[in-house]
This record gives sequence, C-alpha cells and structure tokens, in this order.
Amino acid sequence: MIREREYSAVSGWAALIGLLTVGAFLFWQFVVNINRHAGGTAGLCMVGVVFTLFLLTGLFVVNPNEARVLQLFGKYVGTAKTAGLGYANPLYRKRRISLRVRNFESGKLKVNDLDGNPIEIAAVVVWKVVDTAEAVFEVDNYDNYVHVQSESALRNMASSYPYDGHDDAAVMSLRGNTTAIADHLRKEIQDRLARAGVEVIEARISHLAYAPEIAAAMLQRQQAGAIIAARSRIVEGAVGMVEMALDLLSKKNVVELDEERKAAMVSNLLVVLCGERNTQPIVNAGTLHH
Repeated sequence: MIREREYSAVSGWAALIGLLTVGAFLFWQFVVNINRHAGGTAGLCMVGVVFTLFLLTGLFVVNPNEARVLQLFGKYVGTAKTAGLGYANPLYRKRRISLRVRNFESGKLKVNDLDGNPIEIAAVVVWKVVDTAEAVFEVDNYDNYVHVQSESALRNMASSYPYDGHDDAAVMSLRGNTTAIADHLRKEIQDRLARAGVEVIEARISHLAYAPEIAAAMLQRQQAGAIIAARSRIVEGAVGMVEMALDLLSKKNVVELDEERKAAMVSNLLVVLCGERNTQPIVNAGTLHH
C-alpha cells in the first residue's frame, strides 16, 4: 500500500527569476552572435534558450486546500501541499488533488428494512481526501469510488434495522434513533473508504419513507398504534380517577355504597371518562334504589 509522503518543492519565485535571467542572457548572446556572424555560437545560445523554456515547465501552482501528486515515469515521488508557486523537475507529472470538504447526496434508494418492508432512503455524506497517495493509486477513481461505496453502505445499513420500532424503546429503528443510525452509517462508510485515503466527516439520512405501494397501509398501522396508545393512557387515567373518587367518598362519609352500587358507579364513571362523545345526564327523580 502506497502512503503519502510530503515533497518539499523549491521556491517557484526564485526558480522563475533565475530561469528568466538566464533565458534573457542567452537570447541576448544569440542576437549578439548573429550580428557577429558567429553561427555556431548563436546556435548554442538558441539551444540554451529552448532548454531554459523547457525548464520553466517545472513551475506549478498549489492553491489553498489543494495538493499536487508528483510522479516520475510512473514512480511516486511525493505530494506538494505548500500553497503558492513551486518548482520541481520538469519531467514530473503533477496531478492536482482537492483537499476541500465535499458533499455527496445519494439518490433515493429502494431497499427492504429488517422486517422486509420496502422503503425509500437517501443520505448525505460529507467527506474529504486525507491521503493523496492512496486516493490516486489505490483506487481507479476515488470520487466515483466514494459514491458507489456510500450507496452500498447505505443499502446494507438500511436492511439491518426496522423502519419503525412501534413504540418499543428497546428496538433501534431508522426513524426513531436518528443519531445512532447516523453514527453507524458514518462508521460503515468509513470502513469501506479507508483504502481510498478518504475521511468521512459526517453521514446522515436525508430522506426516509415507506415505498409508495405500502405507504397507505403503513400509515393506517401507525394511526392504529397511536389510537391504541391514546386509549391505554385514557383508561389508565380513568381507573385512577375512579379509584380516587371512591376513596374520597368513603373517607368523607358522603354516601355508603355496597358492592353492587360501587360496581354501578365504576361502570358509569368509566363510560363518562372513556367515552368518545359527551354523555347525557339522566336525573333520577325517585329514591336511591329506584
């Protein structure tokens, strides 16, 4: 595996001034020798001028948050990261690599979750190159490699969790545990991109929904679950209120109730407290028992 090593380039400004000075001097000598009809010397000066122009091709510019990967006939020489004008062997191939932070948003992928339900999912991945040698030499196209491996990791992660935990806190789900899911996704993508010299800064789900063919059915299921949960809470509260009412009536000696009357009161109170519609009161004009 090829690891990045830094290349200390010569100051480009010093090389530029020196080469321009030498080139100007050689050109002046060429003109002087032409006037003197010294053809041999003039030819040598012209060769020197052409060679100086060739040496000028060794100049290169490194922008902020960029790097230049240097190669000599296929052999990796090093990576120049110092911003500014630099100079290296004109025979070096100087490949520009961006070190800036980049965003990649996957398309909507259709996968099955852990329960087998078809879902649509997409993610945003924030990444940057941290090892230029690995990015250039370990993979064919590191930009495309990031895209393909990120989508593959997203598919694998989505199939490892259910879409919804259905109010079960012990079950980790795609919808209910967004922070933990994002951490899992980032780690899985990072493991796949380690050989490409890429660091994954952040990965988060940007779109999550049931597939259109089951969306309506799943919406009804969620509504039914919400209704059941609400009913359970209402019944629990109603039972507590009935218990409190009977206890207060007994403590304050408001009325003495036998077991049959207590059962009737419990039934009436539960109907009042748990009913969906407002109850209509009935006034008893007779005795307590009639």
